Amino acid sequence: MKKKVLILSGGISKERLISLDTGLQVAKELKKNGYKIKISEPDNNLAKNIKNFKPSVIFNALHGQFGEDGYIQTILERFNIPYTHSGVIPSSIAMDKEISKKIFIKNKINTPDFFSYSYNLNNSDLINKINKRLKFPVVVKPFNEGSSVNVHICNKKNIIKILKSLKTYKKVMIEKFIGGREIQVAIMGNKKLGAIELKPKRKFYDYEAKYNTKAKTQHLIPVDLPKKKLEQVLKMAYKAHKVIGCNGVTRSDFKFFKGKFYLLEINTQPGMTKLSLVPEIAAFQKINFLQLIKWILKDASKKK
Repeated sequence: MKKKVLILSGGISKERLISLDTGLQVAKELKKNGYKIKISEPDNNLAKNIKNFKPSVIFNALHGQFGEDGYIQTILERFNIPYTHSGVIPSSIAMDKEISKKIFIKNKINTPDFFSYSYNLNNSDLINKINKRLKFPVVVKPFNEGSSVNVHICNKKNIIKILKSLKTYKKVMIEKFIGGREIQVAIMGNKKLGAIELKPKRKFYDYEAKYNTKAKTQHLIPVDLPKKKLEQVLKMAYKAHKVIGCNGVTRSDFKFFKGKFYLLEINTQPGMTKLSLVPEIAAFQKINFLQLIKWILKDASKKK
């Protein structure tokens, strides 16, 4: 008898639509292969849905705040049912860009220099601090968003305007801008699954480049790198996966510039849509979408 799988998707983050798409793609694949499926929002009906459906495993297809930052994981722990991807603490750490970058630095994983900004400097002092420490251009981003939501490349002329537009966050990251190539690496448990290079037509691999088919981002696999360099970036992603304490599948985002790799962030719940990178990397390694999902479910079941 096939397992009952409850798929959590939707949610309240800015990545709601991506989550719904991920949930739908996973549900379709499992349904046509005999699994019993129920899709649920992470709302007041969640406990009732779990109680009535009695799933053997929960596939967490949520993205962004509340979905991959430790909050929903804390709620799921009380049901004592296996759920996919990373647990409470790794999810929380990976989603917080400041904490995760400090862990990367401590473990000698190269990452762009940065500082946190709490709107506590006047404009000229901020500009001076950037000039002294990072140089322009810089990247401004929230600490706890995914999918490049509200990420901006800023110069001296527009940074104050951009920061004002992000004031609801109260604190943001100002990071050294690294040019060069966009390399993404997937880790699958203890396996270095592979890498893919992205060539966005836009300024960088932002939300539109990720999810708008009209943005026409090129996906290049295999990545044109010397064998030693490819092994290096795979090892960096694997090390990040391990030091954060991740489970299941993760995707790490790198820049490759002047012979060096820079880890931007690690994603504990990468998308499973038609434009998603982990399924594409898996397919290149002869792991089809169903096999990938089944592995994720099996990996979740090992944790209980």
